[in-house]
Amino acid sequence: MEQIRITIEQWCQMCGISTSMSVYSADIVLVLSALFLSWLSFILCHRIVLPLTVRITEKTQAEWDDVLLNPHTLKKACMIVPAIVIWMLIPHIFYRYPVMELILERVTSIYITLVSTKLGLAIINSIRELDADHRSARHQYMLTFCGVLKIIVIFFAVIAIVSIVIDRSPLHLLAGLGATSAVLMLVFKDTISGLVAGIRLTSNDMLHKGDWITVSKAGVNGVVDDITLTTVKVRNFDNTTVTITPQTLVDESFQNWNTMTQGEGRRVARRVYIDFRSIRRFDLDLRQRVMRNHYLDKKFVTMDEITDDNINLTTFRRYVDRYLATLPEINTDMLYMVRQLDSTPTGLPLEFYFFLHEKSWKSYENIMDDILEQLYVAMRDFGLHVFQYNNIR
Repeated sequence: MEQIRITIEQWCQMCGISTSMSVYSADIVLVLSALFLSWLSFILCHRIVLPLTVRITEKTQAEWDDVLLNPHTLKKACMIVPAIVIWMLIPHIFYRYPVMELILERVTSIYITLVSTKLGLAIINSIRELDADHRSARHQYMLTFCGVLKIIVIFFAVIAIVSIVIDRSPLHLLAGLGATSAVLMLVFKDTISGLVAGIRLTSNDMLHKGDWITVSKAGVNGVVDDITLTTVKVRNFDNTTVTITPQTLVDESFQNWNTMTQGEGRRVARRVYIDFRSIRRFDLDLRQRVMRNHYLDKKFVTMDEITDDNINLTTFRRYVDRYLATLPEINTDMLYMVRQLDSTPTGLPLEFYFFLHEKSWKSYENIMDDILEQLYVAMRDFGLHVFQYNNIR
């Protein structure tokens, strides 16, 4: 490099430039040459190396190289090469200017560290996409692992930048951190607890992206949009977004409806409170009402079940059981029944319990309402009344 400098100075003097000015002219030429070489290295990487690498990865049968060596990651790598070229040429160009050499070396080193950190984070983000099934447990482990890796990369990047600025070895800084680790753990106690809770949440396969969860204390009732080590974002059904910590989900109970949506049916469990005064034996008027509404013709009840010895509530329960069995919307392979619960001052609770094939919210609600409305009408045909308070003024 010194021989190149001398040659440039001689050329400048041959062009009529004074000896003192030829020195500065040589420095300017070398700086411009370094910038040119830096720009040329970037063009070579961006125009030749990057497309060539992409073509090679596309022709391979493996999928991991397509994910890790994607164009976005390779562009980050191309940004490091020009800085490395400048960093290598600085001692040869600015050796006559120690202060300038020191400043430029540190600035370039910090730039290389920052771009390398961005490259590392880009690679980690690419690792997250290796598993295409975003609801699988392995993908959740991958998210947790990548989150920890990001923290480690950023931590060491900060250590490296600080060591460059103060001109000390990173090992000295790491050794000094050991003495303050207890203080750091105390300060970041909540953050560390959140990280541990996030790992427990994903490693135990308790939650997946896309799950429908409810957390009553936190006002959460919606679908999980995103899961990280420190936060869980839930989009409620009213289109509001709630952000809660994994620690909240681990410490407090939450309800995950995912097994219901993936199962064979969605449960319906509705109660009505029967007025005790309407429970009675069949008489002629009640028997004629049942016959007039074709319950016998449809074989929902038999003649023996509407005699004077039978109770209207008993016959109604048998009717409900047979009626539910005829509906194609109900999964009869799963449990379906009508049952009495413990009596209350507001009447006798009668619960309709069955499972619908339909699981989507709107269709589920419509089908359930159609079935229940039919049962409410049938209750009056059997002489049963729902308990309700009368407004007395």
